[in-house]
Amino acid sequence: MSDTPLWQPGPERIERANLSRFLRFAREQADESITDYPDLYDFSVQHPEKFWQLVWEFCGVRASGEFEPALTNADAMPGARWFPNVRLNFAQNLLRFKDDKPALIFRNEWGHARVLSYAQLHREVARVAHALENIGVKQGDRVVGFLPNIPETVIAMLATAALGAIWSSCSPDFGVNGVVDRFGQIEPKVLFCADAYPYGGKRHDCLAKVREVLARIPSIERCVVFDYSGDPIDLRGLSGAVAWRDFARDAEAPLEFTLTPFEHPLYIMYSSGTTGVPKCIVHGAGGTLLQHLKELVLHTDLKREDHIFYYTTCGWMMWNWLVSALSVGAGVVLYDGSPTYPDGNALWNLADEVGISIFGTSAKWIDATAKMGVRPRETHKLLSLKTILSTGSPLSPESFEYVYAQVKERVLLSSISGGTDIISCFALGNPLLPVYRGELQCRGLGMKVEILDEHGNAVRGQPGELACTAPFPSMPVSFWNDASGEKYRAAYFSKVPGVWCHGDRAELTAHDGIIIYGRSDATLNPGGVRIGTAEIYRQVEQLPEVLESVAVGQRWQNDERIVLFVRLREGTQLDEALREKIKNQIRANTTPRHVPAVIAQVDDIPRTRSGKISELAVRAAIHCEPVKNTEALANPEALENFRDVLEAAHE
Repeated sequence: MSDTPLWQPGPERIERANLSRFLRFAREQADESITDYPDLYDFSVQHPEKFWQLVWEFCGVRASGEFEPALTNADAMPGARWFPNVRLNFAQNLLRFKDDKPALIFRNEWGHARVLSYAQLHREVARVAHALENIGVKQGDRVVGFLPNIPETVIAMLATAALGAIWSSCSPDFGVNGVVDRFGQIEPKVLFCADAYPYGGKRHDCLAKVREVLARIPSIERCVVFDYSGDPIDLRGLSGAVAWRDFARDAEAPLEFTLTPFEHPLYIMYSSGTTGVPKCIVHGAGGTLLQHLKELVLHTDLKREDHIFYYTTCGWMMWNWLVSALSVGAGVVLYDGSPTYPDGNALWNLADEVGISIFGTSAKWIDATAKMGVRPRETHKLLSLKTILSTGSPLSPESFEYVYAQVKERVLLSSISGGTDIISCFALGNPLLPVYRGELQCRGLGMKVEILDEHGNAVRGQPGELACTAPFPSMPVSFWNDASGEKYRAAYFSKVPGVWCHGDRAELTAHDGIIIYGRSDATLNPGGVRIGTAEIYRQVEQLPEVLESVAVGQRWQNDERIVLFVRLREGTQLDEALREKIKNQIRANTTPRHVPAVIAQVDDIPRTRSGKISELAVRAAIHCEPVKNTEALANPEALENFRDVLEAAHE
């Protein structure tokens, strides 16, 4: 990557950064030799118990009990325990403010606009918490949301957490089987849902799916329906159903918080499920809170005066991450609808309208809007915008250039990377460091991230397995229904015992940044040579004719050959000239071994609901093997023609 930064922080930004204040705090409280970020990072991984105590104090976590020890059984991974003598409540920490400052700023594709102040949010959470308590919800019970990204989702989650119950959610675009595969495993007592939601200029009804879900999950005793569309709702056939407005109508009372141990379950998240029934990943209240505070306050530089936005659904961990910004007292911006409807400018319009200062989205969306010709620098003011966050998949070097050329020159572009498994990030942005093309700025504080070669040795300057070699607070508490911990250990610790292997292929750079190449299992092996698919995508998707692509290995003549499927710009056809152009682009910028044996055109490419290309699903489809759990895909219909297209291309 280039040694010339695309962006560097100015003196004023450095001076005002929360991270600068934290550096001084750490120097005064713990180690006077800490002078810069590399010093602080080294301290955070060498003395994790001291570092996380500093984060706790700096961010003002509300809790009771004994603060020490901060960490016990520190050499066990998994098995380490954080703050074992502390009790806290997650919702209490997110609802510490009760004033008239905006807490939730909501817009949607239908043109609905709402603002809830911190005082209003506190009152609404109190009402719903008491209503839940009145129907018997208690500590440890599961409450689930099959909901769009609306204020009621946040309210229901906080009310659940206030009682010490456990929250889990799916976005309403999931099919019935996808919902049942997830919620059915955890046996929830209450389901929150909406009657419909908007997307891409259309209204999508939910209640027919909800009826099936209720019929297939007998543990659900009460279904609370929010009339999101504004149309009359028909609750007939919905077992135990009640309208949102009636559910908490008579539940006025002060909000009380149930204190729980640091590791008490808060959220149940789900693996993508593309290789089987999704794993139910249990995250603890304390670890989630402390990790999110570190990332939001120190790495994202979130302040009370900020308006923070992330384009997400309630089925993606970035929703949970975004909502934690309430703990800082910032304005949290929610948007429900298609991010590209009608012309690719919806989110930039929102940024101007409500003054978003921290804008989060997916790498896929940035690439898509670039190819749509969206040029916010020419059409929008973006006066408040100071930071752009990107995750979901690796952000290409070309997307870095697009942001600085066509969105805003003086903006911190933070490509970040982590996952549902840790409900947080391993690599993050940093307001004190420069931005280099194609690189994530730094490893997260307190995260002992290393890149391992095939022998398990830490390496720099070459691709390897992204690993974390020491415990951190937001490791999952457990998997649901995995009492022995066997599934948990197999998921992350089977490659290298005692080391978290995340499944990403990455490189630690000379700048101490990170390059993410994609999933480490997304490798091709023609002739016994390992090739990362991201290396192919990076070249192919530079071509203006290609919108996106997916490369897989096909079993062929006792070996493997590379097959590349491309989705092309409207009106473009894959002829021999374009095939040769694609091959030449790959050959000239990688190696001849990277050049696919077959290139075929498809109408769409399957993705998980968080936007990741599902190479495993495509590989199964072309081998006529069953695609496990198509409910995990946002567009499973995209798989229908892959085999036929491949055979036609081969002919």
